[in-house]
Order: sequence, then C-alpha cells, then structure tokens
Amino acid sequence: MSSSSLSARGRRQTPLYASFGFQVLVALVIGLVLGLVARQMGATEAGPNWLVQTLSTIGSSFVQLLRAIVPVLIFTAIVASIANLRELSNAARLVWQTLLWFAITALIAVVIGIALGLIIQPGLHTGVTEAAARLPSRTGSWLDFLTGLIPSNILGLQASTSLRDGGASTSLNFNVLQILVISIAVGIAALKAGDAAKPFLDFNRAFLKIIHKLLWWIIRLTPIATVGLLGNAVAVYGWETLAQLGWYAAAIYIGLAIVLLVVYPALLMAHGLNPIRYFQGAWPAIQFAFVSRSSIGTLPITERVTEKNLGVPREYASFAVPLGATTKMDGCASIYPAISAIFVAQFFGIQLGLQEYLLIAFVAVIGSAATAGLTGATVMLTLTLSTLGLPLEGVGLLLAIDPILDMGRTAVNVAGQALVPTLVAKRQGILDQAVYDAPEDIDSLDISPQAVPAE
Repeated sequence: MSSSSLSARGRRQTPLYASFGFQVLVALVIGLVLGLVARQMGATEAGPNWLVQTLSTIGSSFVQLLRAIVPVLIFTAIVASIANLRELSNAARLVWQTLLWFAITALIAVVIGIALGLIIQPGLHTGVTEAAARLPSRTGSWLDFLTGLIPSNILGLQASTSLRDGGASTSLNFNVLQILVISIAVGIAALKAGDAAKPFLDFNRAFLKIIHKLLWWIIRLTPIATVGLLGNAVAVYGWETLAQLGWYAAAIYIGLAIVLLVVYPALLMAHGLNPIRYFQGAWPAIQFAFVSRSSIGTLPITERVTEKNLGVPREYASFAVPLGATTKMDGCASIYPAISAIFVAQFFGIQLGLQEYLLIAFVAVIGSAATAGLTGATVMLTLTLSTLGLPLEGVGLLLAIDPILDMGRTAVNVAGQALVPTLVAKRQGILDQAVYDAPEDIDSLDISPQAVPAE
C-alpha cells in the first residue's frame, strides 16, 4: 500500500473533535453566544465589562502573534519563491500569465461590485447619520502608495509617535509594501549572484521552514482566537449597528458570493476543471482566512493546499501564492472599495459618471497592492475615495461593521490566491490533473499534534 494511501487513511481516522473545521465551527457558536451575553451585561463605569475585555484580549493577542511573524514570513517566502523559479523552464511566461489573471479576475470582481452598488443603492437605504462620519486614522493616496514602495530602511520599519497621558510613546511598524519590494530585490540579486549566493538561499529556505512551523503553532490557536474575535465583534457592534448598514453589508456579501460561487466556478469549468474539487481542496485555506482575516497569515495553508490538493507544481505555487497573498485581493481591493465608494457617493448626494466608474476599476486592478497587510482594507478604500474626490469622512460611516465584512472579504481573497495558480498551471500544461481529481487524497488540515506538518 502506498504511503499516500496510508496518509489519507490516517486523516480519515482523525476523531471529529480533533478536526480543524469542527473546532472552528464550535468556536463560532461559542463566540456568538459569549458576544451576546457580553453585550447584555452592558458597560461598567470604568469602561467595557470583564467579558468584553477578555474576548478583546484573546482576539487581539492572536492578531498580534500573526503580526509578529508576518514580516519574516513575507521576506523568506518571496526570496524562496523567486529562487524556485530557476527550476521552471517557462518561468517568464508563468510570471506574466499570473499577473494577467490577477488583473482579469480583479476586473471581473470590481465590475460586479459597481453593478451591485448601482442596483442595491446601499447609500440611499441606510440608518446611519452624518454624525457618524469621521476621518479614518489611516488614509491612502497615490502619492503615499508610490512613495511607500521606496524602502526607508532594509527592514521596512516605520516609526510613529503619539501623545498619550501627557507623554509621548513611539511604536515601530512594518511596511508590508516595502518588505515586498526588498524581498523581490534580494531574491533577484541572489539569482544574479549565482553560486556565491547558494549558502544564503539554503539558509533562507531553512529559515522559511522554521517560520512555517512557528506559524502552524499559531494556527492551532485558531479555535480559541475565533471565540475572542467573533465574540468581541458581536459584543461591541451588536445587531443594531449591522441593521443600520444592512443593505450595505448585504451588497458586499452578495458580491463576494457571486465572485466565489459563480465567477470562480465558471472560470474553472472554462478550463476543464471540476469546481467542486477546487473547493474541496482549497477549503482549509478559505476557512482559516475567514476566521483570521489575514491573507498573509493564511499564506502557508494556501500554498500547501494549492500544491498538495490542487496539483500545482511546488516551484510555481511557492512563487504565485506568496505574490498573491500581498497583491491579489478580489474581496478587499475590488468588491469592497467599489460598493463602498458608491455608498459614500450616494450618501452625500454626489453623482458619479462613467469616468468615475472607470477610475474605480483602474484603482482596483492597479492599486490592490495597497491592501498588503494583515487585516482590513481601509487604506484601499481611502485610496479609491481620494482618487474619485469623495469625502474621506465617509469611511467613518462604514468602520463599525468592518470586522464582520472583513471575514468574507479575506475568504474571497484567499480563494482567488489559490485559483489563479491553478488556472495558469492548467493553461501551461503543468497541473497535476491526477492530484486535482483525487478527492480521497485531500489534505484536510487536521490540527491534532500528529497531523501538523513537520515542514
């Protein structure tokens, strides 16, 4: 009996309670219940009650762990992916095909977003008032985007100082775009250096394995983090806020559903691929993305299922997936800013013409790298609004339910990041069709200690 058959049998024998999907599902229910309980408890004179604080701490700690590991993950993954391109005979064609399909799927998604914004008209059917409008803490513009591509230091570090309680505090943050640029430059330079760079590339590959192991440990905390993240969102925002923006939230999720369940399957069928098999294979990554709200945090899972479940060669998957995790955002950079920009325009009574809709599509296709990061798409939204000349204060109207929307956006982002390499590999004749068509060999991402990969 083959080792793959033994592996598949071992996965099928995993107890239900040890299944990643089952644990997350239970955590969603617990988080929802605790969130409702916390909201009913109300606030204290000193601020949020103990249950809200506990849920918030659990969720924010998980996101903080992801943030701590992401910069190193991006650098090592991108450098390794560029090095792996040496093993492909048609590397240049694969790169251009990948970028082309990134753009094609983004364009389809933004057109759907614009159409839904015009049909549903969420800005005219809302319960929020102008009193909720406020400038966001982070904004984006084309100048910020372009200057942000230029690294200020080799680590991509940025320092910010804020005044608090009469004193000043300085914090350091990583600029993901700059890390991406640095990583691409270092990877290309290493290839050009030839044999002299081999020890560095070997070290980088080993370091990436270590980072993957650390991230898998964090991933095993996902069910606990789900309780905190969902519970805190329900406790803080409640159903009232969601009801006020009900048409807006509905438009976003309808758009995400159309892209995920109509557009992606249509593209797969057009390439002779079974959509059901795709969703079976990609589901572990899509599921984790929904919970974590982090495309980059989901990167190792996305890369793993793209290779092992969907049959994309490792050399190509290790390039396309990391690139997609930082630049391929059909949810955050296409559907979301399109509908949100139309919402803001309708709310403030501003007419948009053909030129403005073309600009929305342009920003979605070209500026999606501005969303590179862990969670949220505020920068992409403000980039779109500033390009159209719409009031940035409109962002404040939408932030209340952003975490709820971000779960769906990130799930669609990751689904697209696995889809494009699959389509390109099929078009180039390098997809392992036997792996794609083998449902019994699906890596279901169980997170029991014996199931966590050693990579």
